[in-house]
Amino acid sequence: MKALILSSVALLGSVSLGAHAMGGQDSYELVSKGRYIATLGDCTACHTVPGQPLFSGGVSIDTPFGKLVGANITPDTTTGIGRWSFEDFYNTMARGHAHNGKRLYPAMPYTAYTKVSREDNYALWAYLRTIEPVHHPVETNQLPFPLSVRLNMSVWNLLNFSEGEYQPKADKSAQWNRGAYLVQGLGHCGTCHTPKSLLGGDDDSAFLKGGALQGVTAPDITGTDHVGLGAWSEDDIVEYLKTGANRYDIASGPMAEAVEHSTQFWHDQDLRAVAVYLKDLGEQHERPEPLAAEQPVMGVGRAIYEDRCSGCHTPNGEGIAKLFPKLDNAPLVNADDPTSLIGVVLAGSRAVSTEAAPTGPAMPAFAWNLKDEQVAAVLTYIRNTWGNAASEVTASEVGKRREALMKE
Repeated sequence: MKALILSSVALLGSVSLGAHAMGGQDSYELVSKGRYIATLGDCTACHTVPGQPLFSGGVSIDTPFGKLVGANITPDTTTGIGRWSFEDFYNTMARGHAHNGKRLYPAMPYTAYTKVSREDNYALWAYLRTIEPVHHPVETNQLPFPLSVRLNMSVWNLLNFSEGEYQPKADKSAQWNRGAYLVQGLGHCGTCHTPKSLLGGDDDSAFLKGGALQGVTAPDITGTDHVGLGAWSEDDIVEYLKTGANRYDIASGPMAEAVEHSTQFWHDQDLRAVAVYLKDLGEQHERPEPLAAEQPVMGVGRAIYEDRCSGCHTPNGEGIAKLFPKLDNAPLVNADDPTSLIGVVLAGSRAVSTEAAPTGPAMPAFAWNLKDEQVAAVLTYIRNTWGNAASEVTASEVGKRREALMKE
């Protein structure tokens, strides 16, 4: 059923809110538009357990404060949202207030969805009412006391939440504004790619400059050179979001899920708008000096790279487009936080499979035959060669990530 829903996005149209009021029922065009909006918002990620009915809830969401569970958003009248009015739904999306007035936790990214227009919310609401009702009770709040007291969110919202729809910038193009609307709102890209405060709120001063979650680092996706997408062209960004791979990187981990369930189905013009917006966010970045090649750790790292890595990523770090990512001048390689790189070397990785690229390449795990010191050395070498320049990776950093992976 999910495949049918996602493959139908090409049928989308647009319709005014008046069509529902005049027709007495939701039009096909309105529901189709809502289906696409659900795809833009990646509702599947938090509300559909693989193999279970669409949007029936139950997806476990690990947060730094405890566990939350995605709600049942089918139109079931007892365990879903079947008794909700549109105003109930709109308050949830725009204000973080659910049907009975209870305050939501920002694992449901209402802090981003508040930017979604009322019209788009109405289309999404119309679509969700067409989903098959599923009776599936879900206990969404599994946080420990006192965090489980939802009244705490009134204070959190006061400190971290600014309510209001996206307002277009008059000095920017319609394409740029569409990209901003998608990135800031439905795409909720800042949920992962913006660093968080101690209370879990977004650091707006560093919007999209990278964040840590679930043991990985979501990289800087602004157009900033060296650590962001400065080297990526608009075509590179579109290709990555559409297929899960480009000459610089291959989607894996949480980003692979976003590509699989969401971005591969976005309209090409929306992907292009996102690329235009992200590239425009770039700023100057002072590059650090790379470690000298004469450093002992660089010699050790080079030997390991030539033995274990160069066969796929090539001796000069250029990689093979869409199969083995470039390591030279790659944003993730140059990132301040090497957590994601460490995890890939230790645990390996398999790229996402998409309709455009159904066979995802894989990288083997090296945890079984590389010690912490060796992983640190090879990553330090990679992060300071071929024009790269980043801090040295330590054996203790590798050890912490290895220990965390063993617990997952």
